[in-house]
Amino acid sequence: MPAIDRPVPGLAPAPAQPVAVAVFGLLGLAAAIGIGRFAFTPRLPLMQAEGLSLAAGAWLASANYLGYFAGALAATIAPPALHRAIRGGLAAVAASTVAMAFAGGFVPWMLLRFVAGVASAYVMVGISAWSLGMLAAAGRLEAAGWVYAGVGAGIMLAGLFALAIAASGFGHAAGWAVLGGLAALVLGGGWAVWRPMPLPGAPAVALPGAPGRIFDAAEWTLLAAFGGFGFGYILPATFIPAAARALVDDPFVFGWAWPVFGLAAALSTIALALGRARLSARLLAIGSLVVMAAGVLVPAFWHGITAIVVSALCVGGTFMVMTLAGLREARRIAIGSPARLIAAMTAAFAIGQLLGPMLVGGAGTATAALGPPSLAAAAVLLASAALLAWGPTRALADPAPV
Repeated sequence: MPAIDRPVPGLAPAPAQPVAVAVFGLLGLAAAIGIGRFAFTPRLPLMQAEGLSLAAGAWLASANYLGYFAGALAATIAPPALHRAIRGGLAAVAASTVAMAFAGGFVPWMLLRFVAGVASAYVMVGISAWSLGMLAAAGRLEAAGWVYAGVGAGIMLAGLFALAIAASGFGHAAGWAVLGGLAALVLGGGWAVWRPMPLPGAPAVALPGAPGRIFDAAEWTLLAAFGGFGFGYILPATFIPAAARALVDDPFVFGWAWPVFGLAAALSTIALALGRARLSARLLAIGSLVVMAAGVLVPAFWHGITAIVVSALCVGGTFMVMTLAGLREARRIAIGSPARLIAAMTAAFAIGQLLGPMLVGGAGTATAALGPPSLAAAAVLLASAALLAWGPTRALADPAPV
């Protein structure tokens, strides 16, 4: 297993090998986000088959989103040590996911999904700051695409496990137990790598007025766009598998909706890493938001399983590109610690995705949840793209391609 050298007192630490950073960043995000955040989505149809209502499912999703917001807000107010955020967050993700298999009842599930949301936010902040800083120090920032492929890989894995569980006839509890065990394995494998050490990343931008400040107009613009992104993408990211189940009762058909979403997410960031296209992070974010809005609109005007797949491809293929582009833009414009702006963006994103499910409060079915509410979601995504295109920014060099 590649390891990161322990820093020698009085000397600058040796930078981690880019391959090690990419591998352990990918695995950490696969466990924290793919499992801690999105394991519920492909399990919703299985839990519905065992009596869970769509409204109860929306509440469970909201509990996780609320936890994600709480964790991101806490990390913004008091930025944690990166190794503690990653290790402790993954431990909590593993424990809360396994506990879902044994807890009975709606209230315990709500609490566990909240805990998983808090933990996954800490890991997202920790892995993002750790991996981007390490890759910047090594001059390989373009390899960040491999790190963020972990989210799509985790989503795809969670979806494939849901398929396997449905095919085997086991209940949803078996899937929770297996995925929680996988998160624990990732924690054990990466524990020695995520050690406390100063990051030799690119220095923060030094501009007048930084002491005592909160955020400036350029940073608030990015925060607002990221909040709109969270609001806009969350409908398909929550209800695509359930909508597919409502259209096609065969689990070997509807069960592929979520793996397709995850595969598109993973391949999109890998394509960025391999292509090394010299696009600015801001332009890439704008393009991603426009394509995502189109994907969100598809089920509102075109009904059927094909529309669900198209939506999964459009949204799945852009939401991690938007995330990566936004984090790259944060590193470019941040005054002071980029980790602080990244944590604030995570909180803004969490607020948006917490508000998103409120659009479907009166929806009786998952297909209705992806119907008219999609118009509002797409409008917010397009407004976010416009904000990035014409809102305040900072004229600083973009040091490397996304």
